[in-house]
Amino acid sequence: MDYRTLGRSGAVVSAYALGTMTFGAEADVETSHQLLDAYVDAGGTLLDTADVYTGGTSEEIIGGWFSSDASRRDRVVLATKGRFPMGEGPNDLGTSRRHLRRALEDSLRRLQVDHIDLYQMHAWDPITPLDETLQFLDDAVTAGHIGYYGFSNYTGWQLTKAVHEARAHGWHPPVTLQPQYNLLVRGIEAEVVPAALDAGIGLLPWSPLAGGWLTGKYQRDAEPTGRTRLGENPKRGMEAYAERNAQEATWRVVDAVTAIAKDHGVSPAQVALAWVAAQPAVTSVILGARSLDQLTDNLAAADLTLTADELATLTDASDPGWPDYPYGPAGSAQRSRKIEGGR
Repeated sequence: MDYRTLGRSGAVVSAYALGTMTFGAEADVETSHQLLDAYVDAGGTLLDTADVYTGGTSEEIIGGWFSSDASRRDRVVLATKGRFPMGEGPNDLGTSRRHLRRALEDSLRRLQVDHIDLYQMHAWDPITPLDETLQFLDDAVTAGHIGYYGFSNYTGWQLTKAVHEARAHGWHPPVTLQPQYNLLVRGIEAEVVPAALDAGIGLLPWSPLAGGWLTGKYQRDAEPTGRTRLGENPKRGMEAYAERNAQEATWRVVDAVTAIAKDHGVSPAQVALAWVAAQPAVTSVILGARSLDQLTDNLAAADLTLTADELATLTDASDPGWPDYPYGPAGSAQRSRKIEGGR
């Protein structure tokens, strides 16, 4: 397992994180604890959860795992999120100081810890002034309730605005952003990745296997049967099946991933994960698993190194076809500058 710093912070995390959205839903308590044990035994150090995952049950399961062996807390970097509704009142959501104070207290209680290493805003809040959110997070760092903070699902301008707002006030800066990123969803490369690189923000990609599309289980014009990543009902998580199945680009990517996997004698999932882990600004790729077999296979991606040619093949096959301006040829001046006359 490789290790990387958490953005510009001094905290070190494994290149693959364990996402826990399945805990309490597709994975019961016993299975969840097995997943946690296997992940840590493999050298994993970053646990990612959220207060809304299974209504707080995911955090409670992790808290129970900590309480059964006090040494486990020191072995991991613990990340959770707040922002979405945990009640029915008008202040039971958002990134206001009022809501975040309660959300953070409740997460600490469920997780049975006295501090959270990385506290993330689960999404942008268009209502709350950004300085109110950032000042709360700065206060939480100063008080020792959280070590660092970051965001999830922010756009490039939102991330940049937050970075400079914190800098202007002398507050602790954000260190991470958690976006969706995989070979079928590369939209963040237009603005989010450059913004993250500029600010030294570490990316924690979620859905690196595109909801299972890059695992090799999907076949053209044949809906999968049996369990999906979201449970026993094969229809769950299949809302986008018809649209993706109809896109030639989907199968171009799947074919490229499958061919490289065959060359290495590994699963397509491992190839897709290794590609994400190799991308600029990526700190740790979030793995989601409902079974020990799934996690074991995914973790094996840590031992896979793709060649420069293989990375280029996957990048070319998954080219999303950027609009000409300002990202295509007409916007090429953004990416390079030729100096005339030797200057």
